[in-house]
Amino acid sequence: MAHKTPSMDPLLADFQALVQDTEKLLQQSASLVGDQAEGLREQIQASLVRARKSLNANEESMRQCCKAGVEATEHYVQAHPLQSLGLCAGVGFLLGMLIARR
Repeated sequence: MAHKTPSMDPLLADFQALVQDTEKLLQQSASLVGDQAEGLREQIQASLVRARKSLNANEESMRQCCKAGVEATEHYVQAHPLQSLGLCAGVGFLLGMLIARR
């Protein structure tokens, strides 16, 4: 399963909505006639192809980046279990102190 950062989810959703809206516009413009209409449809089609390729490339690079981070964390935790436990306990203690102050 791919891990996505919370800030990237809305960005990807907006980009996908843009692609869908452009596809709808392309379908609706099919009734137009003339050389300009045909040129416009071709430009929209080319833009959609570029947008899809860009989206796929960005999703793949994001998956690889997240996968590398997860693997590095797993490796560190397996190599240093006591340090990892101590770090988690310390962070939990600090968060508990901050929450208790409010």
